[in-house]
Amino acid sequence: MKKETKLGFWSIVLLGINAIIGSGIFGLPGAAYSKVGPSSILVLGFCMILAVSIALCFAEASSWFEEDGGPYIYAKEAFGNFIGFEVGFMKWAVSMIAWATMANFFAVTLSSVWPQAAEPLTKNIIIGVLVIGLGIINLMGVKQSKKLNNIMTIGKLIPLVLFIAVGIFFIKGSNFTPFVIIPEGQATSSAFVAVAISLFYAFTGFESLAVAAKDMEDPKRNVPKALVTVMLVVSIVYVLILAISIGVLGSGLSGANNPVADAATKIMGPIGGYIITAGTIISVGGINIASSIFTPRSATALVEQGLLPKPMSKTNKNGAPYVAIIVSIIGTLLIAWSGSFITLSQISVVSRFIQYIPTCLSVLIFRKKFADREVNFRIPGGAFVPVFAVIVSLILLVKAGIDAPMKIVWGLGGLIVVVPIYFYMTKVYTKRHSNN
Repeated sequence: MKKETKLGFWSIVLLGINAIIGSGIFGLPGAAYSKVGPSSILVLGFCMILAVSIALCFAEASSWFEEDGGPYIYAKEAFGNFIGFEVGFMKWAVSMIAWATMANFFAVTLSSVWPQAAEPLTKNIIIGVLVIGLGIINLMGVKQSKKLNNIMTIGKLIPLVLFIAVGIFFIKGSNFTPFVIIPEGQATSSAFVAVAISLFYAFTGFESLAVAAKDMEDPKRNVPKALVTVMLVVSIVYVLILAISIGVLGSGLSGANNPVADAATKIMGPIGGYIITAGTIISVGGINIASSIFTPRSATALVEQGLLPKPMSKTNKNGAPYVAIIVSIIGTLLIAWSGSFITLSQISVVSRFIQYIPTCLSVLIFRKKFADREVNFRIPGGAFVPVFAVIVSLILLVKAGIDAPMKIVWGLGGLIVVVPIYFYMTKVYTKRHSNN
C-alpha cells in the first residue's frame, strides 16, 4: 500500500507564509499612504496586533482537533450545526474570493513588465490559465503541490530579505513628516478604518492552515506551533517593508501600484526594480498555489459532515478531491472575472470576520467544554485575547458597514443565500441515516 504523503512542520510553516505574504503587502501600501500618510505604519501595527490575536485563537482552537475544516469545526462544536454550516460555507466562499483576488493581482503585477496584461481580455485569459493550471497541479496530489509551494515560498522571501537588508540604510526620517495626512473632506476615523480593512487583508490567510489538517503530520501539535511561527515572521517582514517604502519614497508612495518595486528601483536602480518585480510575480504566484490547495478542502470538510453532496468529496488516484477542485476553479474564475483587486480584497476581509469572530468565541467555550482534555497550546492571559479580538472585529465591521454598506452586503450576503442549502442537506442527511 502506497504511503500517504503528509506535510511536516516546516512545510506547514512555509505553506502558512505562502498563504499570507502575497498581493497585500506588495499592492496595498500605496493606497494606504494616500489615505493617512506615514501613519499607515501605525495602522499596520494595529492590524498586526489584531491578526496575531485572532491567529492565537485559531492556534488554541486547532489544538483540540485533527479533522479538516478549521473554523467550521470550531463553530460547529461551539455553537451547533447551523452556525457551523454558515461559517464553513462562508470559509469556502471566502477562499474562492481570496483566490480570485490573488489571480486578479497576478495579472496586474504581470502588467508592470508586460503592459498588454492590463487589457481586459488578456487579463482574463491570464487569470484563466493561472487558475486552471494550478487546479491541474492540485489534481496531481498534495506531494506535487507541496514541492511547488516550498520552492515558491523560498523564492518570494529571497528578494524581500534583500530589499529589507539594503533598504533599511536608505530610509529618510524627513519622509515621515507630517506623520498624519488625511485627504480634504475625509473624516479621520473613516480614513483609518478604510486603511485598517485594506491592510488587514495583507495578514489574512493564516486560518487556512487548520483547514487541511488531515494532510499534515500530527496536526494537533504542529498547527498551533506553525501558526505562531508564521505570524511572527510575517509581522516582522511587513513592518520593515512598509517602513522602508515610506522612508524611501515619501509622498511618492501615494497611490503607487507597485510601491515595493518603486522603492527598490530608487535604492538599487532598474536592476532592483526588476528583482522585486520578479519577486512580486513569484510571491503572488505562490499565494495562488496555497489558495489552490486550501480552497477545495474547505468544501470537502463540509461533505464529511453531510452538509454538501457526497460526490463533492470524490478523490482521484492521487488522493486529490477532484470534484471539489473543479467546482472551486469554476467559482474562482467567475469571481475573478467580475471585479478588481481592491474591491475583491475589501469584500474578502469583511467576509473573513464570519470565520474569525466565532472562532475567537469558541476558544472560551472549549475551555469549559473540554476542560478535561489536554491541549498542546493555550493563549496566555486568560480571556483577554479572545475578547479583544472579538470586540475589535465587531467595531471594524460596524464602522465598515456605516462607511461602505455595499461591501457589507457583498461580504455577508452569502450568509442568507446559503440558508436553503443547509436545510436541504440536513433533510437529506437525516433521511439517509433513518433509512440505514
